[in-house]
Amino acid sequence: MLNIRGHTAIAGLGMTAMGKVFAHRNALGFAIESIELALADAGMDRSELDGLLINPGGSWRNIISPTYEVQDAMGLELRLSSGMHAGGATAGTMVASAAQAVACGTANAVACVYADMPLKPLTGGPQKSTRASQAYGRSDNNGDPFGLPGMLGAAYGQFGSNYLYALVARRHMDLFGTTNDHLGAIAVAQRRWANLNPAAQFHHQPLTMEDYHASPWVAEPLHLYDCCIVSNGAICVIVTSAERARDLRKPPVYILGVGYSHARRPTLETMETGCPKARDTAFAMAGVELNDIQFAELYDCYTMTVLMTLEGYGFCAKGEGGPFVADGKTGPGGSFPVNTGGGELSAYYMWGMTPISEAVIQIRGEGGARQLPKHDLGLASAQTRTLATHAAMVLSTSP
Repeated sequence: MLNIRGHTAIAGLGMTAMGKVFAHRNALGFAIESIELALADAGMDRSELDGLLINPGGSWRNIISPTYEVQDAMGLELRLSSGMHAGGATAGTMVASAAQAVACGTANAVACVYADMPLKPLTGGPQKSTRASQAYGRSDNNGDPFGLPGMLGAAYGQFGSNYLYALVARRHMDLFGTTNDHLGAIAVAQRRWANLNPAAQFHHQPLTMEDYHASPWVAEPLHLYDCCIVSNGAICVIVTSAERARDLRKPPVYILGVGYSHARRPTLETMETGCPKARDTAFAMAGVELNDIQFAELYDCYTMTVLMTLEGYGFCAKGEGGPFVADGKTGPGGSFPVNTGGGELSAYYMWGMTPISEAVIQIRGEGGARQLPKHDLGLASAQTRTLATHAAMVLSTSP
């Protein structure tokens, strides 16, 4: 992998309104708006953009070539154009691919976009379910090794992603004594961050541990507040050279290291994840150690994902994620801030762009009431395939 340490930076961030918003007819409109916002944020002209990478959400299913649709709508002349799909890990892969393209000279400025519109306006007629979990799988269990085959699995509730993470959570509980109080501590901490984030869907709605326990089961042992929210909207980041970024409108967010892992799915026996391999690659490229990381923005489709990612990176030992989060250290005022905008559990669900966007905000010092005093070096991390596929990125205020 090309060592891109300090040679490239995120120079523009574009975020549309997210949540139950219907400013556009489809995801294409949200994608275009986010690119325009990112260009304005960077102080760049549309003509400077010569690369476009798009991660199409579930609502793009009938659009074969999303990059061509956006390119034609915006009149772009491109040298790099591709749709990318590695589930929740796509955003990290997109930004890393953009950085590598810029570093080796095949593009000068690349827009990386995630856009989706799973929610539809109410029309008075029957509404089709738009749960986020349906974007991950089909009723035939999507080749999942944990599940029953075909319609038999669906008859027992094995569809989407909820049951997959519920199985992982139950196994973790059985092996290590993890409890719903531990998972609830993650949900409550992230809601506290969301209450400080004006862009969060749950900005005005506090969450107590009592609220968490009173919420309905989705797939036992996962409660409603263990599961991510659903959002319309889009996020775009523009990657360019470090030299060019220093001349633009906003402080550069330097990309120091990236790493991936496409491991076999973790077995319920070992609780292995793709975190260690992605971490080792990214940290070695960045020249940092685990204790150098000041904050982490982690993919959090479920509270269990946060807990196991903390373990997978080594912030705590395997099996000790529950006690690690129990004292509130990941929330506001805690010793190790995690998902400082509220994450996918309480802010907005934009797949891997949720952690990347918040990392950019923090490193720039634009977090407002939630801004961290120490924000020079952060980790943005994303995953998919029940924690097997992983993307890691080390971002910094300094090259």
